[in-house]
Amino acid sequence: MNAINFLRNSTMKLPSRVLSLRNASFLGFRHSFNPSCSQQKLSSNSIFYLLNFNQNSQFHAYPSRFLGFQRVINNTQKLNCLQSLGFVQSRAVSRPYGVSIETKVASGVRDLSTSVETRVNDKNVERIYVQNGINVKPLVVERIDKDENIVGGEVPRAEDENNVKNVEEGLQEGKNGISVESEIAKEAWNLLRDAVVKYCGSPVGTMAANDPGDTQPLNYDQVFIRDFVPSALAFLLRGEGEIVKNFLLHTLQLQSWEKTVDCYSPGQGLMPASFKVRTVPLDDNKFEEVLDPDFGESAIGRVAPVDSGLWWIILLRAYGKITGDYALQERVDVQTGIKLILNLCLADGFDMFPSLLVTDGSCMIDRRMGIHGHPLEIQALFYASLRCSREMLTVNEGSKNLVRAINNRLSALSFHIREYYWVDMKKINEIYRYKTEEYSMDATNKFNIYPEQIPSWLMDWIPEEGGYLIGNLQPAHMDFRFFTLGNLWSIVSSLGTSKQNEAILNLIEAKWDDIVGLMPLKICYPAVENEEWRIITGSDPKNTPWSYHNGGSWPTLLWQFTLACIKMGRLELAQKAVALAEKRLSIDRWPEYYDTRSGKFIGKQSRLYQTWTIAGFLTSRMMLENPEMASLLFWEEDYELLEICVCALSKSGRKKCSRGAAKSQILV
Repeated sequence: MNAINFLRNSTMKLPSRVLSLRNASFLGFRHSFNPSCSQQKLSSNSIFYLLNFNQNSQFHAYPSRFLGFQRVINNTQKLNCLQSLGFVQSRAVSRPYGVSIETKVASGVRDLSTSVETRVNDKNVERIYVQNGINVKPLVVERIDKDENIVGGEVPRAEDENNVKNVEEGLQEGKNGISVESEIAKEAWNLLRDAVVKYCGSPVGTMAANDPGDTQPLNYDQVFIRDFVPSALAFLLRGEGEIVKNFLLHTLQLQSWEKTVDCYSPGQGLMPASFKVRTVPLDDNKFEEVLDPDFGESAIGRVAPVDSGLWWIILLRAYGKITGDYALQERVDVQTGIKLILNLCLADGFDMFPSLLVTDGSCMIDRRMGIHGHPLEIQALFYASLRCSREMLTVNEGSKNLVRAINNRLSALSFHIREYYWVDMKKINEIYRYKTEEYSMDATNKFNIYPEQIPSWLMDWIPEEGGYLIGNLQPAHMDFRFFTLGNLWSIVSSLGTSKQNEAILNLIEAKWDDIVGLMPLKICYPAVENEEWRIITGSDPKNTPWSYHNGGSWPTLLWQFTLACIKMGRLELAQKAVALAEKRLSIDRWPEYYDTRSGKFIGKQSRLYQTWTIAGFLTSRMMLENPEMASLLFWEEDYELLEICVCALSKSGRKKCSRGAAKSQILV
């Protein structure tokens, strides 16, 4: 029978044991649930109900959210966990290690796809067993492959976990040179491993900071999605893929949990900002571990983390590229997770622009800093995640409309950012001479920017040979601050043109003392001060001038700077920055950020032994030692996107497409 109808009509009750913290979605229906771990095993004498899935079934919510680990602990028992089995165990996809496989959406469906539609027609049988039908532990999925002991004839297929286990071997044999031998690197690796968080005995991430002297960790003992990315890359480049795979799957399960602030719930595709492993007491001196996510309900300002889902998609692609385990991204639950994130980002709204409209504090800059609107950081990560999704989504009848929407948005977004966010001496001079209050289809000053908005510092600061993408653009408002992360990811993802990308690095080199100083790199430049600081930050005592998000220096940006430099063939800049950081980070006990205009002092509220500072340094070193591996993590220009124009405006009509006039100047 159809699984959804069965469950809808069934009297079976799912386990409820989450301290009423969250509710999870089970095949689209809400049930109280938490993926915990248990020592209890299924008895061979238990009664099972077999659910047969109709071959034509279409799933819109992935079943793996009711799979998990469960563990029961008492004072005398030894920890013993049942490992979670994925709902779909994909076929092994054998690819030579280190070979980059570029997937074009237009080229058709990837071989051995595991999309929803294709996997239900697989010859292998998927069976879900529900023990005793009521009040059971999380459902256990059993895969029955055809082999000579069951059906006969076929040899069992090797699982893709073998690819992950053999990554380290492949790195050593095929990619000689990824070895970290310096004392500071050894210390960094020890600190990174000490920061690993385990759930039911398996590594699932790294905590934000692990300072043994910190008596009030606040939320720094949690696993943040954005913070874990450099840690994940460090582990992947070292050949340790298990922790990254666990992280991706567990955060995917958390995606479905109910998220509510003041009786309002955001979209289903929202990823948590962070999660914490908590130990919950049960009866008879027993305990169980549960994952407790934060979707912004506990965050300062109660802001939803827009960038979490974007980072998750970017990391998923990186995992496949480095390990060769493409079967993970082809799983049904993972494909559905990607679609949920994209549906949330691509939803129709009132905005006239292809850029994402977000509130202040919705990304790495998670406090009020005047970035509400269309901040560059979000646009660059959005563009990168769209390119990732374009590679990873399985193309079929159910996804073709989404793929078309991705292509259209990529094309429109790249034009919008390249045309309207870019400033150099020529562009600033053009803005300086803008006419205002233009009302026509052919207006030059489309956003009605007043020339008086150009700050005085910018006139003298902008170099002749460099340029950058501004921080934000809205009607009658341009934020001329230089935001490092957004500009670096515009290079990495090819959101900017090749000339723009080169100019960004030229600007960083020319303004090294301002953007790098004594510790790479400034999160933004310049800081807002005096009355501007009071208005923009609300007199935030943590974001005082040249501190924290207001012009502070963040060593974690080092790995992104290194990746951008490798892409543009400017290794000397990255090497210079890494050497600069190496002189101080260990001595200063790996701070979260540095203060002052030059980054001279450790931040006044900076956490020590900050994990993404440690991981960013390690990842930078490893990428410099093996640039070929780093090349798997960035994108080159996709010229097909440049030819896509979906506005459908005729040349002779009342409205004219503005892209034609700008194409020769911007899109080359």
